[in-house]
Amino acid sequence: MSTHDPIINGEPDESVTAGASPAGRPGPAEPAEFTVDLSSHEMLRRTHTVAALGAGWDPVAALHGEQAAYDLLYSGLDDEQRRLYEELIAAGVLPRRGGGDAAA
Repeated sequence: MSTHDPIINGEPDESVTAGASPAGRPGPAEPAEFTVDLSSHEMLRRTHTVAALGAGWDPVAALHGEQAAYDLLYSGLDDEQRRLYEELIAAGVLPRRGGGDAAA
């Protein structure tokens, strides 16, 4: 019964019986353990990912290109940017990359 419905004579008041189980019925069941093994699905996902990349995909070249892009991103910084960059490196937020002298 919702709080908007009137209480009809003879019906129990929900606020009084909330959480109580009717006589003769067991209380709430204990939660059941539920596990799903997704390892086979993960292998299938990886297979489809590598297939979508194609035979010409070179992971080593992709990694070198990504590192070069990061080196370029952090090159040509002005003094304030360089100071902040060094603080982030010292805090362990960013790894030190390149010499900071790549063309901007």
